[in-house]
Amino acid sequence: MRQTDAVLYVLWALFWLLMAAISLQDYLRAGGRQWWQPILWEGSSALMATFWLVLQRHADRHRHGDDFDRPWRWLWRHLRWLPWVVVSFVVGVYALRHGVYALLGHAYEHEPWLLVFVYETIKLALFVGLWLGIIFGLNSFQRWQDQRARLLALQKSLAETQLSQLKAQLRPHFFFNALNTISALMHVDVARADRLLARLGELLRASLQWGGAEMTALREELRLLELYAGIMQERFEDRVSLAWHIEPSALAGAVPVLLLQPLLENAFKHAVENSREPVRIAIEARRVGDRLEIAVRNTGSQLSDEASAGIGLRNCRERLQLIYGGAASLRLCQDVHGVEARISLPWREVGP
Repeated sequence: MRQTDAVLYVLWALFWLLMAAISLQDYLRAGGRQWWQPILWEGSSALMATFWLVLQRHADRHRHGDDFDRPWRWLWRHLRWLPWVVVSFVVGVYALRHGVYALLGHAYEHEPWLLVFVYETIKLALFVGLWLGIIFGLNSFQRWQDQRARLLALQKSLAETQLSQLKAQLRPHFFFNALNTISALMHVDVARADRLLARLGELLRASLQWGGAEMTALREELRLLELYAGIMQERFEDRVSLAWHIEPSALAGAVPVLLLQPLLENAFKHAVENSREPVRIAIEARRVGDRLEIAVRNTGSQLSDEASAGIGLRNCRERLQLIYGGAASLRLCQDVHGVEARISLPWREVGP
């Protein structure tokens, strides 16, 4: 049973309980002494009305919702059965009442049949209109929920596809730059190039542990970042120094895989490669309440449009938007010492 059907049947039961209570109270106040009579009156009406309600729900479940955006067509499709509802309701209800009265040795008296049919037709028209409005509202809500669930599933699938594409774009870019660094040393210092190849092998082996996961613990992300930093330090020997300021409480925080590598790569590309002076790079991470704050700072460079619009930064921003929406941010800022890239994420922990 769908949730809306359950709600409808609860409302239906409460309605008829209320009708029976009101009828019994009015009957007793008028001096009546046979309490079963108002119960029979309302009970017989409830029985026949429930029969038609069940038929209506059964018919609705076997349609494909083609009237969802055309409420008047939906209403007409139900109201055209009103004459049959009136006839079957009157015949069924009054036959049941006459039968029970006869079994109990009483006679059930009512208005002439023509007046009964006119009265019951007017009452049923109002009653059916009211409940059809309630049913259409519940149907609309159920279909809105179904469409919303399908839309969310589609959005999730699209986001996962986009994330996979972004990650697939980032990995070749990442390893290409590392291989390019090694290539630059092959004809200059074979021993250093050999060490770099060994470190790249470690980096590749470590990256294979990611599998298809999009998120990883900060400690694992930093381990990969240290391997990458070691490769770059081999290339720019004596031209760069790295400092790691990582609070232990931040290590369990969840971050997107390979989120920090483009930031460190930019520091090498725009600062170390273009500076004649030694460059200092600092990587910081700390937990601040329900946020994880990460920063990559470097001296020796100025903030430029080229740095802000690069593939790596655009990739990072798109991934953050897909995963966190507006709850995460990546900002670049310039001060007297150099450039800082700061990431702020909602605090999460990677599940077991």
